[in-house]
Amino acid sequence: MINKGLDTTFIHFGIRKDDMEIIKNLCEEQGLGFEWLEENILKEFHNLKINNEDIDSKKIEKIIEKALNKI
Repeated sequence: MINKGLDTTFIHFGIRKDDMEIIKNLCEEQGLGFEWLEENILKEFHNLKINNEDIDSKKIEKIIEKALNKI
């Protein structure tokens, strides 16, 4: 059966639910906090995409640095 409802994970992060599960599993395998990654990196990255901002390696570095400073 195909789920025809909105994928809330995609709406919030721009990542499909199935792909988010892969990311979650990788985080667990590597001992990383998935919730931290989700809130501090994935959401920030998605916000840049929504605002049609150019995303280069410097912006990604800033997102990661900002997230690391919260630890």
